[in-house]
Order: sequence, then C-alpha cells, then structure tokens
Amino acid sequence: MEFAAFAERVDEIEREPSDLGTIGLLAALLADADALATVARFVQGRVFPAHDGRKLSVGSATLHETIARAAAGSVTAADVEERLATVGEIGAVAADYEFGAQTGLGSFGGGSTDPLTVEETQETFAAVADAEGDGSADTRSDLLFGLFNRADPIEAKYLARLVSGEMRIGVGAGAVRDAVAEAFLDGAETAETTEMDGATEDEETAASLDQFAEDNDDATEKDDDVDDEENTDTAVPTADPSTAAVAAVERAIQVTNDAGRVAVVARDEGRAGLAELGLAVGRPVESMLAQAGTVSETLSDWETAVVETKFDGARVQVHAAPDGDDGLAVRVFSRNLEDVTDALPEVVEHAQRHLAAPAILDGEVVAVDDDGEPLPFQAVLRRFRRKHDVRRVREEVAVEFHAFDCLHVGEPFDIGVFADAGLPSAPPVDLLDAPLRERRAWLEAVLAGGVATATETADADEIERLEREALAAGHEGLLLKRPHSTYDPGDRGADWRKRKPDVETLDLVVTGAEWGEGRRANLLGTFEVSVATGSAEDGSAASGEYAPVGKVATGFTDEALERLTERLDPAISETDGQTVTVEPTTVLEVGYEEIQTSPEYDAGYALRFPRFLDVRDDLGVADADTRDRVERLADEQ
Repeated sequence: MEFAAFAERVDEIEREPSDLGTIGLLAALLADADALATVARFVQGRVFPAHDGRKLSVGSATLHETIARAAAGSVTAADVEERLATVGEIGAVAADYEFGAQTGLGSFGGGSTDPLTVEETQETFAAVADAEGDGSADTRSDLLFGLFNRADPIEAKYLARLVSGEMRIGVGAGAVRDAVAEAFLDGAETAETTEMDGATEDEETAASLDQFAEDNDDATEKDDDVDDEENTDTAVPTADPSTAAVAAVERAIQVTNDAGRVAVVARDEGRAGLAELGLAVGRPVESMLAQAGTVSETLSDWETAVVETKFDGARVQVHAAPDGDDGLAVRVFSRNLEDVTDALPEVVEHAQRHLAAPAILDGEVVAVDDDGEPLPFQAVLRRFRRKHDVRRVREEVAVEFHAFDCLHVGEPFDIGVFADAGLPSAPPVDLLDAPLRERRAWLEAVLAGGVATATETADADEIERLEREALAAGHEGLLLKRPHSTYDPGDRGADWRKRKPDVETLDLVVTGAEWGEGRRANLLGTFEVSVATGSAEDGSAASGEYAPVGKVATGFTDEALERLTERLDPAISETDGQTVTVEPTTVLEVGYEEIQTSPEYDAGYALRFPRFLDVRDDLGVADADTRDRVERLADEQ
C-alpha cells in the first residue's frame, strides 16, 4: 500500500466528525490494506505491537532537525520549533514544507523516485529502533531523513506524527476493535448469509448501506456539534458492528496485545481463528485494574469479597517457560509492558526457586528495608530505572515479589503437586476465563512462596480489621475482588475495587504549570491537572484530549518540585509570563476531599483541597482518569 494512499485515507478519518462514520471509514481502510497489520497499528500511532519492547528512541530535537534537513529551502531546526510554537502540532508543521529536493549521496537513500509504501515505512522504523551503539543517533536521523525526503506534505504530516507517537485522528483501541469486527466479521458473515438466501452482492451492499444510514441516525458524541445539513454533503459509510463480533475481536486483542495480528487473523480465519488465539509466555498482556469503591457498596453488590492487601509497590507480570534443562527461563514485565528482568534479579530467582510449573503470574514488587518493612513507592522505582550496576543498587534497595493472580499454567514438573491440591494433573493452558477462586487455587498450587494473602468474607467489620492491619504494616490499603470475577486484561471494571483510607485520589495529567516565587522562583510550583475527555472503556481516553479539573500547589517537598521541574521542562510548549503550557507526558496522583461542579474549569468540575501525593511513573497519560469517572464520583457523593 502506498503511504500517500494511507495518509489520504487517514486524513479523511481525522476530518470525519461522527463516531460511526469514523469506524466506517476505518473499516474500509482496513479492508483495502494489503499491509493490514501495520496499518492497524499505524492508525493508533503505534509502530510496533503493544507488547513489543522496541522503541524508535527519536527525541523531538532529532525529529525537528530531520524535518528541517529534508525540507526544501534554507530551513533550520529553530524554524521548525518556532513554527511548532505557533501551530502547536508537529504533523501540521511538517505539512507546511515541501520535501524531495535533495538527491545524491547526501540524501541517504532519500533520492528514490519510487512512491513510499507503508511496508517500506515500517521496515525503516524497525531499522531506526534497531540502531544502537556509537553513531546510532546519526543513523536514526539519516533513516528518517530518507523517509521525509521522499514525502509529499500530507505524507510528511503523518510520518511526523508516527515518529512522535501521536496520530491525533480520534482513533483509539476501541475504534480499531470495532472496525476490525465490521470489516472482517460482520461484513463477511452478512455476505455468506445473503448468498445463501440468493441475494446478489449489490443487494447486500444496498441493504448494508441502508442499515448504516439507520444506525447513523442515533446521536453520537462526535455528531452533537455537527450540522445535519453538513452531513449530507458527502456519503460517508458508517458502521455499528454486532456485539458478538466486537466481543470476539476484543478478546483476541486482550490475549495477544496486538491489534495488527488480530486484524490479519480476523480477515484470514474469521471468528474461529480469533477463538484459537491465546496467551503466550514471554508476550505480556495489560493488567486488570481496579476502580475505587466502598466496603458497603461492595458487599451490597457481591455479598462476599476476596480481600487482598494493596501494596505500595510496582505491578509486574512474571513469565516463566521451560529453559530446556529442567529449569525455568524467567522474564519480568512492568505494567507498561517493558521488560524489567535485568533490573529485578530477585524476582527471577524467586520464580525459578518456587514455581512448580511454567506460568504467567500477576503481582507486585515491593521495596523493603533490612527488617523486611515496606519502603515507599519511590524506592522500588530506583530499581526499575536501573540498567547498570544492578548488583550495587540491589544491596541498597531490596525488593520482594507478592503474587496475587495466575493467568496461565503449563505442564507441571511434578504432577503430584497439582493432584495434592485437588486440581487436574493436566492443567488448562489459559486461566483468564476461570473465576478468581479457581485462579487462586492454581496460584497456590504452582507457587510455593510469595503468594499474597487473600481472605474471602462477607463481614464488613473483618474487612475494617484487615485494613487496619495492612496500614499498620506500612501498606496502602486493601483491594476487594469479586470471587467469581474473570481476568480481563486492560479492563478497569467493577469486579475489582480499591479502598484507600482518609483521602480519595485521582490520577491526573499535568497540562500546565506556574513558576514559583521567592526561593522557589526557579521551580515550577503550581500544576494544572486534567482529566482525559475520552472514555477508558472504549479506548478513546488515549486520544490525547484533556480538560483541566484543578490546580495543585500543596503536598510538595523542595526535592519533589526539583524533580518535577526537571521532568516537565522539556515538555513546555508555550510561556505566558509566569504561566506555561505543558505537553501531556506526566501523571500525578492527586488527593482531594470533594468534587464540585465548576464553570471555572473546562472539565465542568473542580477538586476541593487538591493535594499532591505522588508521581505515577507506572502510568502513561492514556491511563489517566477520565471526565466520565469524575462525573460518576461526583454523582456518588
């Protein structure tokens, strides 16, 4: 597929105001794409599958220099940055320039007159990610220059966005899921059924378009601000795939963490092929998450709850596979799906020593002092960030692994281990659909040490006692889980609930700040915090749109302000006196006493007595709390 054709189709999607229209256009693009897996990733701003640890490692300065170098005329990186300050988005900046003027040896392959293709673009990105060692920065710049030098303005627009990791076309994981279902499941099944009934392809198409038009009559979020008269100017195919088709695609994406692969399987093998997809040791999946909740609501909803300690640590996924020598090869992944194996040798050793079978485990890594008492979250981050001299840092900051779930179990080394626990000697491969009680039984059978304590109870007083014990031991609080809950990767549903004492918290994105005064004049001291305006449920929280919900100026130490200032300074995009605008890169955990409606902030709500609690290094901005959740919390008050 030529990249120009991809860019034109994506540009049409970006301009489409309707949700159903967006999915319809996206489904049509996927159906036409020969480089389907890559296209399904590109539309989300992904160069590689979500589980793939490779990164382009191209900073904004390198990108600006590369665009300037490839642009016709005497353009400098400073020109690009000045234009960016005015336009506000690197894709639009790149689209302002003409490219393709440089030829010869200096163009580093950019002198080709052949059209740039999606496949070639992906191959170049892979080479950029693989570049390492001395001179790797120049290599990455030269490779990207080769792409930009062959691009027309609209191609350059989306090349720049892909390099920066933000497509900004209003397409999240939910839209891709629905488009795959529409393009390869519902459409294909409709065609087969229609053929059996003796209908022609034209009749099927006409019927489908009639249904699309009927579906598009329903109000959607993107339709609200669009004049009906404008919608009649062009015929945009819309889509509203069936619940069953969407569920099949959703499940396949959950277990593979790769929408590109799922799209190919859906196209080539249909629903039966998707059903065959499963977990794989060494390929991490997203963690299941918890909502905030109260004990009374929880017991009212479920009658009983499984109560676990909420550790002040970092979420990890442990993958253990046979190493070919009667042992286990172990890899450890962070919540962001990064491979952190080398930084956590204790976790590897623990799994190799205590696992009775290959497995995928979900758990928490907690930093502890010499007496085994838990240390604050910042201590464990020192281990996660360490790439060199791990042995020395290991002596300074020890960690413990607490496992609380089991997602996959392989053949045991000793069948008697499972028989003694009353479990089948030949275990199921994947346990995602097993109820929590059953997964806990497998966990306790497969792991001989380090299993987090869980108590099932219907007694609110007992839960309060367990909470006091957890807090006294230095932990954050409690997690309450529905006993029959399945494990849904990436889901923040109502089946898991977190309970924290005293203050309610939100995870909010920093979108602005103000410089301090006096001795803090060189530090950012007040931070504008925002919620994602999309929905976490349909994946649109990752669309990059945020609405302020308050300003945080308390709870900071001088050290915390120094770290935040250093972290946010490269992300400052505009300055107006003491106030700066910050690109969304950082998530803060913010405590508050109450949520109030307020016309002062774009979110429509304001936090009463907001207070900084922590930097959520373990969360990306796509994981931040949404306006929908703030609205629900306000209603529950």
